[in-house]
Amino acid sequence: MNSFSILNISFLLRKNKENKIGEYPIYMRAAIGDERIEVSTGRSISQGDWDSKTGRANAKKIGGTHLNYFLDTLRNNLYDHHTEMIKNGDFVTAKKLKERFLGIEEDQRSLLEVFEYHNQQMKELVGLSYAPATVKRYDTTIDHVQRFLNHQYKRKDIPLRQIKYSFITDLEHYFKTVRKCNHNSTLKYIKNVRKVINLAIKNEWLDRDPFAKYQAKLVEVKREYINKEELQRLEALKLSVMRLNMVRDMFIFACYSGLAYVDISNLTKDNIRIGIDGYKWIITERNKTKTPSNIPLLPKAAELVIKYEDFPGKKTDDHIFPNFSNQKLNAYLKELADLASIDKNITFHIARHTFATTVTLANGVPIESISSMLGHKSIRTTQIYSKVVNEKVSKDMIKLKKKLK
Repeated sequence: MNSFSILNISFLLRKNKENKIGEYPIYMRAAIGDERIEVSTGRSISQGDWDSKTGRANAKKIGGTHLNYFLDTLRNNLYDHHTEMIKNGDFVTAKKLKERFLGIEEDQRSLLEVFEYHNQQMKELVGLSYAPATVKRYDTTIDHVQRFLNHQYKRKDIPLRQIKYSFITDLEHYFKTVRKCNHNSTLKYIKNVRKVINLAIKNEWLDRDPFAKYQAKLVEVKREYINKEELQRLEALKLSVMRLNMVRDMFIFACYSGLAYVDISNLTKDNIRIGIDGYKWIITERNKTKTPSNIPLLPKAAELVIKYEDFPGKKTDDHIFPNFSNQKLNAYLKELADLASIDKNITFHIARHTFATTVTLANGVPIESISSMLGHKSIRTTQIYSKVVNEKVSKDMIKLKKKLK
């Protein structure tokens, strides 16, 4: 038997299974070569209303035409599965065709099964290819998908072959309405699901891509940062509380280095080296993208490295700064913003935006150099900051024009 064997389909009555009202179940028989299978249609009919020669219901009898239409639909559905198997180069047998038709194939996978397979692989690569935070995002995504399946379909899982375009749009709607996610957060979760679906396609667990016609774009978000005056007020704060002093210093260091929280937390003395110009540089690799991030050590940042050289509370003696969780840093930054009269929702990541705008772009550093220091894979990511600076220039010039009038 091979994928080009002829498929013959017919319908017959099972006369040994008469029901209480004198009707017999109708079965669909499929033959490929010498092998044949039978599948119940779920319908029954009296022998007098059935034409055994044609394998059809008598169209003159009540309901006969509708029954024949139903049987034709089953026949066409089976032909479609047969065609698909040939198209995919599958080894076709009557038994495999029946399993495909009934949705009980041996290699049929479910969405959450593949999701768990994907997440487990990621966990095994933590520290090699992925950061713990990335794995956590995918664990959060699978939790959301489980809740969506229960909410939308009242089920715990779904076979891959049942995932259609409507599944994707329903999932997007769920994130926005039930989970109250904004547009960009929704698309990030959808992107995670898409990665798992692509894994299933590559492993030939799924024949078609339900995302093929799906299109959605991220909405450009304005990057918040602190300006020169706000940065100066923060630096000038006289702080008696030690924890606020340390958090302020780490934030300032980030403003003059562009490093993210996780990269500053992992920064050690080995990362401070003499560069090609004879001055000190921060030589490191971004934890998030594993791309090089080499930054000349600016004077303000250099002062803080010296200040914390023998400071207690570090992970190890080689680390530059004391150990703080990102959550605590952000909580203390709210206090510092109030003390410095900064009316912005400051988080530690804003320091990275400040380096890109206030410290470098606004002082004429070329965007190519900034992109390299930030460890961006694409300069298009860095160009977002250029737009932010241009907006500030535009607003300042509008104010100037009004004054000149």
